[in-house]
Amino acid sequence: MAGGRPPLFLERRSYRQRRLIDAVRLLAVLAAGLWMIPLIWADGSDPQAAAVPMSRALFYIFGVWFAVILAAFVLSGRMRRMPDPGGEGAEGAEEPGR
Repeated sequence: MAGGRPPLFLERRSYRQRRLIDAVRLLAVLAAGLWMIPLIWADGSDPQAAAVPMSRALFYIFGVWFAVILAAFVLSGRMRRMPDPGGEGAEGAEEPGR
């Protein structure tokens, strides 16, 4: 195929770093969405729907909070083990102060 672009090759390490950063960003959005779920639960004003007790809602909120903290801890540990993509020895990296 003349004039076509060569196939895109992503280094495995940089690809995984990008996906890990995407997971960290998504964690905040996911947590916000999960914390909004109790807002749509029945509050007892509708006789057809069963009301959710406040204790169950609080267990849910704190359970989500604990799960988000645990996920952030795991993701931060993985990010800490990954080498810095712009660190020493990287091609095209500029020296500080220039």
